[in-house]
Amino acid sequence: MEPLRINARLTLPPKELQVAFSRSGGPGGQNVNKVETRVELRFSVRDSEVLGEVRRGRLMEKLKSRLTSSGELVLHASKSRHRARNVEDVRERLAELLRQGLHVDRTRRATKPTRGSKERRLKQKKQRSDTKKQRRSRPGDDG
Repeated sequence: MEPLRINARLTLPPKELQVAFSRSGGPGGQNVNKVETRVELRFSVRDSEVLGEVRRGRLMEKLKSRLTSSGELVLHASKSRHRARNVEDVRERLAELLRQGLHVDRTRRATKPTRGSKERRLKQKKQRSDTKKQRRSRPGDDG
């Protein structure tokens, strides 16, 4: 198995990915009972040698609901009847999960409303106020 490229700065070596095969469930006739096409991919975030402390901490935090108690990320694939396609599918899903987990959200900076937006808001308020004033009943009106 070749290394798995996550992004420009991170590539996982094959020794850190454990792949196991089993029989797939569901329809498929005789083939489903004798061919092991279901793929299980395990990657230990906690024990990885290529992740630094910062990356490891970020992944442990963002993916904590998907990790096992031992810090492993376990993914399954059984969409295809072909083992190779399932392996590629599960590897791509792992790469995407890790990309999302390593993504750093930009911090939000508070901004002030522009002068134009303030003026437009006040103008709309004034128009609404005038409309409601016209609806009010005046003393001496019937009704």
